[in-house]
Amino acid sequence: MLKKITALAFAVLMIMALVGCGGSKREPIQLTLSTEDAEAILNAAGIYLPDAETAAGTNTVIQLYGYLNNLQNYSEDEMVQTGYWTFHEKYGGDIDWVECDYAERFNTLANLILAGTVPDFYEAWATDFPIRALNNMFEPVNDYVDYDDPLWNGMKYYSDTFFSIGDKHYMFVTDVQFNTIVIYNRRVMDEWGFDDPAEMFYNDEWTWDVMSEMAIEFTDPDSGRYAFNNWHTDTAFMTSTGVGLVEYDPEQGKFVLNIDDPRLERAAMVLQDLAKNDCEYPIWNNWSLNYEIDCGGMKEGVTLFGMDGVYILDERRTIEDMNTVYGDVVNNEVMICPVPRDPNGDGEYYIDSKPKGYCLIMNAPHPEAVGLLAACDRFKIIDPTVVNFDRQQLKEKKGWTEEMLSMWDTMYEIAHSHNTLVDFGEGLGNVSGYVSSMVTFNLGSSDTTWAQRKESNKDTLEFYLEDLNNQIEALG
Repeated sequence: MLKKITALAFAVLMIMALVGCGGSKREPIQLTLSTEDAEAILNAAGIYLPDAETAAGTNTVIQLYGYLNNLQNYSEDEMVQTGYWTFHEKYGGDIDWVECDYAERFNTLANLILAGTVPDFYEAWATDFPIRALNNMFEPVNDYVDYDDPLWNGMKYYSDTFFSIGDKHYMFVTDVQFNTIVIYNRRVMDEWGFDDPAEMFYNDEWTWDVMSEMAIEFTDPDSGRYAFNNWHTDTAFMTSTGVGLVEYDPEQGKFVLNIDDPRLERAAMVLQDLAKNDCEYPIWNNWSLNYEIDCGGMKEGVTLFGMDGVYILDERRTIEDMNTVYGDVVNNEVMICPVPRDPNGDGEYYIDSKPKGYCLIMNAPHPEAVGLLAACDRFKIIDPTVVNFDRQQLKEKKGWTEEMLSMWDTMYEIAHSHNTLVDFGEGLGNVSGYVSSMVTFNLGSSDTTWAQRKESNKDTLEFYLEDLNNQIEALG
């Protein structure tokens, strides 16, 4: 049972039926929370929600389109505190979930748009920009969000820099979350005589060279030991350079290619060396083995690091899940830290980030209401009572220690600084596959140098980037 959290007044649980498009009815548990205490705290700081009597979009049912619904609860065991509850309680709004298949989500959406049966909004993903805007699936949100309002403090830079074309914002950015982490077991580190990565980070000693030395010493394929066991180790490492192979330049209004940047070449050389030393478990070749679980073997001491997207931590939903894969989390065996920094760089730590928020579907029938929901979500993100509630859940449900929470805060701050970048992935359209091939060093691909990869891919990358930028220019 969750402990009672001060300043959170729980009201009555109500059961509502949620109808998915073409699917069976679902029954989310609607938890209504009082906003009075939070509003008083934030109002004192000059932060206000729209007035309930005059706000556009009140008393409106809006349709969430997607294969996931992260706004509503389906179990009393997991209370998700989102802006939906404020949207419902304060403004009389509600949400219908138009559920879709992941693989067919954009084909289905295109058909809905063509048929004129348009849902209102879709959860924001970096990997949908700019391609979905260029495909006329998402439209600008400028008319429905004021990034200069104190409620949205800190979001304007991120929206301007990463998810805008010209002066058009294509996302309600309600928060910025760090994307990559390193997770490890302190008991295993101690057994090998390695220094604690978190302590080295705080002492500004956590570098690529240090991690590489630990990884190579630890790895012994004959004994079943591999330093890394994750799907996206390589791309996570490349983001710590602070520069993307392909980045959006808002001043030029186009994507640019950084293939000649020496930071990328230095990172590639480290990854190539790790690959040659078999430091990454051949997960892509061994789907049937237990190691296909991200970080499998860490608790047993045959995996040293998990270096990947933060999902590898998020997907462990209980203390038992954490203990099974990572080790004794309650007794401080498990710790997290950022990906190490370039020892020959500028001395800064960089963390790639991902947006939290919503995209407005083209010709959405209730755009003002989506904007109102986004404002409510932003309010909940900075609401100190909800922040305390979320931290308490991490302690009680996942066993997180204060050290883990403190490091989480530190990485969150880095992601909100200018020391961040975004991996657009498949959002780059035809460009994305060539970017992936440049920064992947597993499956025996270590025999090709960065120079050879540049020679093989540069012309093609430039060709597709030119085409992408021409589309952006036409849209702008």
